[in-house]
Amino acid sequence: MTRTVTLGFDGRQVTVPEGATLLDVARAAGVSVPTLCFLETLTPVNVCRICVVEVEGSRTLVPACSRAAEDGMTVRSDSPRVRTARRMVLELLASVVDLDLAPEVAEWMAEYGADPGRWSRPPRPEPKVDNDLYVRDYGRCILCYKCVEACGVDAQWTFAIAVAGRGAEAHISTEYDVALPDSACVFCGNCIAVCPTGALQAKTEWDLRGAGQWNPEEQTVTTTVCSYCGVGCNLELWTQQGRVVKVTSPLDHDVTRGNLCIKGRFGYTYLHDLPADHQTPIDRFLSTRFGG
Repeated sequence: MTRTVTLGFDGRQVTVPEGATLLDVARAAGVSVPTLCFLETLTPVNVCRICVVEVEGSRTLVPACSRAAEDGMTVRSDSPRVRTARRMVLELLASVVDLDLAPEVAEWMAEYGADPGRWSRPPRPEPKVDNDLYVRDYGRCILCYKCVEACGVDAQWTFAIAVAGRGAEAHISTEYDVALPDSACVFCGNCIAVCPTGALQAKTEWDLRGAGQWNPEEQTVTTTVCSYCGVGCNLELWTQQGRVVKVTSPLDHDVTRGNLCIKGRFGYTYLHDLPADHQTPIDRFLSTRFGG
């Protein structure tokens, strides 16, 4: 029999299985708590602090994504203290990086009255375009650690990227800050899949956005099974004007949990009518990496 805990959440009594987090409690109660660094398939790292809630008797606000629910707790998710903290987090993030590719952030900023214009904005770093598969735009990076977790023990176990630097100089980097093709990166693109702000983008999406031709309202998504091997990974093919422009995978799929390999995520160009001598992005990557 599953053990449960009962606690007060925003004035109502909620019962959840033992081990559930306060974010689980909020969702069970139908309360929306904003999150940026949290994803169901990754280990919580508690860095964005936008999901903080107030626990009676606690000296500080606590992150709902990782704090375990305890029997008899009293929790408030929309107190003046919580709203002030969330407003400050949003203002500071938006004053440092571009968040225009994270539409839910704009909604939260309006909800909490955030005004990032109150703060000075540092120079935006130039995007890193050093391969044919995806682009790193650190001018959008909020250091949520999702890409690091996906590259590490939560998914890929490649450990090609980590947080480098300290304080205001902290940033996501390859080892010794080498270009991606020279690093341990295997170009699975699982970091792209978990990025919440567009700091990591598939090169196809980056190019279309740059040309003003990225049109989400015209795109359709078709779920299919990857044809490269027998594992059975589900693919979501994003098509625009009859061409695949992006590939993702469902987070709730038992095989992938949102993750794919380089072929599943980027090896779709064979679906298009291309010249026989056309070199795909994967071909170019393998040629660069292995000299073949």
